[in-house]
Amino acid sequence: MTPSRSYLLKALHEWITDNDMAPHIAVDTQVQGVMVPDQFMREEQLILNVSYSAVKDLVMDQDGVSFNARFGGVPTNVFLPLPAILAIYARENGQGMGFGMEPGAEMLVAEDRGPTEPPPDKPKLAVPKEKPRLKVVK
Repeated sequence: MTPSRSYLLKALHEWITDNDMAPHIAVDTQVQGVMVPDQFMREEQLILNVSYSAVKDLVMDQDGVSFNARFGGVPTNVFLPLPAILAIYARENGQGMGFGMEPGAEMLVAEDRGPTEPPPDKPKLAVPKEKPRLKVVK
């Protein structure tokens, strides 16, 4: 069977939009094929507003999610392969769905991330833990 993630994404996007809320997608930027502005590739995860008022030419299909958006006033084409999409939810209340691994997805993610190499040995430093802080995102 074909993976269900693209069908669930479309359905949840429609449900969130029909309820007059803004759908947001959580993305793993480390998956091969993710196309977002370079300054956002440094982050491991990225949250993108995919409401119709925030993006143009939104397409959700079996390959992934693509759209045009402005980042800092610069028009940008964005592509998010399906294995990179971690969740879709409503910004206003957090309702939505997180995506785990689907059967066979382990191989897709492994291929998308490319060959893995063991990390070089690094000396461990004692780093004092800071008090966790939350940041309001509007």
